[in-house]
Amino acid sequence: MTDVFQQGGVAVITGGASGIGAAAARRFTELGMKVVIFDRDHGALEALAATLSGEVRVLAGDVAKLADVERLRDFAVSAFGRVDVLMNNAGIGGSEDDNWSGLDAWRQILDVNLWGVIHGVHTFAPVMLGQEGAAAIINTGSKQGITNPPGHPAYAVSKAGIRTLTEQLAHGLRTEGAGVSAHLLVPGWTFTGMSRDPQGPKPDGAWTAEQVVDLMITRVRAGDFYILCPDNAVAPEVDAARIRWSAGDMTENRPALSRWHPDWEQAFAAYLGAGTPKP
Repeated sequence: MTDVFQQGGVAVITGGASGIGAAAARRFTELGMKVVIFDRDHGALEALAATLSGEVRVLAGDVAKLADVERLRDFAVSAFGRVDVLMNNAGIGGSEDDNWSGLDAWRQILDVNLWGVIHGVHTFAPVMLGQEGAAAIINTGSKQGITNPPGHPAYAVSKAGIRTLTEQLAHGLRTEGAGVSAHLLVPGWTFTGMSRDPQGPKPDGAWTAEQVVDLMITRVRAGDFYILCPDNAVAPEVDAARIRWSAGDMTENRPALSRWHPDWEQAFAAYLGAGTPKP
């Protein structure tokens, strides 16, 4: 597979002012790539750009607005002529209060997390398909969109939608024999502004955003679609067991989200303990 992270290549990152997006911008510029970073926080964009070497452009806007994403496309193509890597990474978190009442919160989360990715794919894929050479679209999902733990339902729905969208995209691109690949990045517990106290130290169990990006680059280079990130608290074998159990809720006709159902607590513990490292 052609390496899309080559020196001189062009990467566009949404949600790039902090967290995983900012770590990606740093790694990409270290590899000699030209980078366009997009975020709602113009001040944070400028501050990040000042720490990066190489050719970097920043643009403020909102992925929830199609016109802003179209403006990003035009900005990137005008600056660098092509896009080799699109990282649809912008996202916002939910809360326990987003359950079944606050529709405004649901719309905001879905507009940014899911529609932001749809806008990115819709806007950039034709450009990337129309240019010479290999390219990659990387969409940031979440384990909450796969194993669906209770709480934060709007966030889980948005990330489940990203998974389905990216699977469909990857299949369609592969069927067409296109030079553009699609990849689903699934971070584990990661020390970012969305998941931490900004003033607190990194918990021992969390990965850094840089670790996530390093694994992402390695796995995209290997041609992998699912980039399921472990962390220092959960081994890959445990992730795999949890995913298999979640899928089994349907095939075994168990209660929804049985992993968290008191009647199934012992059965899940026994399943997890059957040759699987403890979380």
